[in-house]
Amino acid sequence: MDDELLELQRQFEFAQQAKSSIRLSDRNVVELVQKLQQLQIIDFELLHTASGKEYITLDQLRNEMIAEVKKLGRISVIDLADVTGVDLYYVEKLAQNIVTDHGELMLTQGEIITESYWDSIAEEINERLQECSQIALTELAAQLNVGLDLIASVFEPRLGTIVKGRLEGGQLYTPAYVARVSAMVRGAARGITVPTNLTVLWSSLQNLLQEMDGASGVAVDGSFFQSLFNGLVKGGEILGSVRAGVHWTPAVFAVAQKESVDSFFSQNSFISYDVLQKLGIPQPIQFLQSRYPEGKPLVTTFVHPSMIEMLDAAIEDALERGSWSDSLSLLPSSFTPQDASKMLFLCQSVQLALKSNKAHIFGDIYVLSSSFMKDICDRMVKELETLAISRSLGTAKPGDLPIANEVKAGYDSSRLSESSEMASDSGSNKHADKGSKKKKGKATGNALANQSESVPDKQEHTSTKSKKNQRRGKDTSSQTSDSKPGSRKESLKMKEDDLSSPSEEWIMEKITALIPDFEEQGLDDPEMILRPLANKLRPTIISTWIEKKKALFKDNAERMKQLLDNLQKKLDESFLNMQLYEKALELFEDDQSTSVVLHRHLLRTIAAPMVDMLLHDLDEHNKLKNGVEVQDSPSSESISFSPGDRAAISKSFPGALANKALAVVEALEGKRVETFMSAFRTVTEESGLPLKKLDKKLERTLLHSYRKELTSQVSAETDPVSLLPKVVSLLYVQVHHKALQAPGRAISVAISHLKDKLDESACKILADYQTATVTLLALLSAAPDDENSCASDRIVSKRELLESQMAALKNLVLTTSQQS
Repeated sequence: MDDELLELQRQFEFAQQAKSSIRLSDRNVVELVQKLQQLQIIDFELLHTASGKEYITLDQLRNEMIAEVKKLGRISVIDLADVTGVDLYYVEKLAQNIVTDHGELMLTQGEIITESYWDSIAEEINERLQECSQIALTELAAQLNVGLDLIASVFEPRLGTIVKGRLEGGQLYTPAYVARVSAMVRGAARGITVPTNLTVLWSSLQNLLQEMDGASGVAVDGSFFQSLFNGLVKGGEILGSVRAGVHWTPAVFAVAQKESVDSFFSQNSFISYDVLQKLGIPQPIQFLQSRYPEGKPLVTTFVHPSMIEMLDAAIEDALERGSWSDSLSLLPSSFTPQDASKMLFLCQSVQLALKSNKAHIFGDIYVLSSSFMKDICDRMVKELETLAISRSLGTAKPGDLPIANEVKAGYDSSRLSESSEMASDSGSNKHADKGSKKKKGKATGNALANQSESVPDKQEHTSTKSKKNQRRGKDTSSQTSDSKPGSRKESLKMKEDDLSSPSEEWIMEKITALIPDFEEQGLDDPEMILRPLANKLRPTIISTWIEKKKALFKDNAERMKQLLDNLQKKLDESFLNMQLYEKALELFEDDQSTSVVLHRHLLRTIAAPMVDMLLHDLDEHNKLKNGVEVQDSPSSESISFSPGDRAAISKSFPGALANKALAVVEALEGKRVETFMSAFRTVTEESGLPLKKLDKKLERTLLHSYRKELTSQVSAETDPVSLLPKVVSLLYVQVHHKALQAPGRAISVAISHLKDKLDESACKILADYQTATVTLLALLSAAPDDENSCASDRIVSKRELLESQMAALKNLVLTTSQQS
């Protein structure tokens, strides 16, 4: 067998050395290779070299690249492409496969590096480290032209083996240097007896090292000290605890902390969180709960259950006595209102009292018994009763009245209607069979009944008013907002009249006066107890007061209803007459001076009694409504008030009614009837007393009655002076169909307006009679009261002249009446 192999080798060698007589060109070789590849005789990939004159297989390229890397230890992919003469694309692609198959190689930043290369570098660095004690990785990375992360990852597994040192904070240190710094850290940490920030300690050690080593000293990073410190703590060489990595609390300080806390808590049964924070305990609640599981954490203090029991016993005693207690005053001065409030909810007796509604908490710290609050309510209701009577009698001072800020003025003005409705309800059974009365009475009753809800429903007024009163309140509030700043006092006076809804401020003031203990103990802060207490008591006070008023109203209900019914009838009659007389004023609009005289005369003679009647009856109704006993007074038709009396009565009315009544009083002193009529109609509507309007049919009826009455008066008149105005009025009814009310100084103008309607003889009779009347009146006013016989004779003669002309004047009226 061996002989055969040797023979074959000799033949192969001979064939190689034999020179061929046929030579192929480069082009033929390329075509031959391509043909072999097409025939798949060459079934592996061939790569061209950079010169294009050689082929190389992938395996050969791989072997050449591996050999070059192992030879140099570190080479870039670009250099491999130059060495192998192959395109960079194939070299990069194959380099990744080579690094994957060979674990001792790495590809980074376009370079292939072997582990042996790093070992040799590590040996060189170790020699340098032993010489200078410290080397920065940034310096090594710059020298080796690699990344800092790469150099760190390469040297970490070689620390302690090839590299005799320690890596901390990007620095390499020798073991001797590490031991020296570790001893410094150990000594400094053992010398600390209070909580310390380690960053400050490391700065001090850095300064100390620089002073010791001078300019050649090694710069040490704080993380190196921290690493050594953590190792010492873990090894038990220094005792204490580290919080957040930099806050060091020595064990000796922790022992002193616990002893101080135990001493204070055992002596006082409480301890403030501020005390623990001053002792350096960062989480006082967790610390105390872990140390005293039976204790209770409050907002700023930690207490022992014995202190809660003490507070519970004190408050229980106050509740049994029907009194009140300030929990904060029963606790040490370091306790806050929030602490006291939380302790109240830990007191068993307080919780039982709250559940059974025997006690209430105000201002978070004040505990009031229900019996104590009921006593306050009863005394408040008595105060309201006194104020209601004094107000109705006009003796109440404005400052004593319970002004309700949230009650609008429009609400008060509707109380007339409310009481009227109550009166109507109380008498509904008695008058159930009277539904078929005259339309006027029925309409009046409906208006009164529809304006407000009944008095029992007033309990809802503690939080809100009825829907109908809300609408009226909006109108009134808008009217008030449009008023001048100077009318603010008037608006306050309107609110002062509302005893049905006392304000919180008034209740607070009365509580302070009724319970002197509040003020003596400095509890006059309204936001602490007075305002919450007033807010709590106010609905009860209002409901109790309303119930009492209901009982008072029942006695006066029928009388109030009768009063308003009579007033409605009298107002309807007077207001219709006023409208009738107002129409006659249209005839004198061209004569401004005469028009003013006629307007004022009508206001004084007809409007004033009507206003006095309204004010008198409304005032009496208001007193009855407030439960005041009113004696039977003379007929309101005979009542006459001065302007001051009218204003005083108007101001006593509730809410918006006072303003509108004052407007009527002001219009009464004015110069225009239409202004008065508008104001009068407004105040009657506000009072629930709607007035009838004068229509054509009523006007004819009233004119007929007025004409008949005047005719009767003229026929029966015997006084020559009084006859003239009645004749003139009757002539106006006959000629102009207007009811004229004219004073004496306007008679001459009135007569002049009749010239176009009467013949000359009639006009002459009127003119002569008017002239004689004026002369007589002038003589009467100029004549003295004593004995002037000449003047007396002239007066007698003039009177006799007038008496002689009376028949002619009466005949003139009768003739004109027949003609019309």
